[in-house]
Amino acid sequence: MLTLISIEFTRYFLHGLFLLAGCFSALCALMNWDWFFKSPNSQFIVKPLGRTYARVFYGIVGIVLITIGILGLS
Repeated sequence: MLTLISIEFTRYFLHGLFLLAGCFSALCALMNWDWFFKSPNSQFIVKPLGRTYARVFYGIVGIVLITIGILGLS
């Protein structure tokens, strides 16, 4: 029984992380935050695509992560 509870907790925890990451990505794309798009980790998307298309990319990634989180919780 303990194993079943920990598996369920892990499932909800991971899908909650998907939701949080998706909300963060979508919010960064919508708000056009400089600190996010100028960070070294996002430059591999921003430099080749440009900032406008990077915002679209991160918005789509956010929507996909939110969808995965919602479908996993249902």
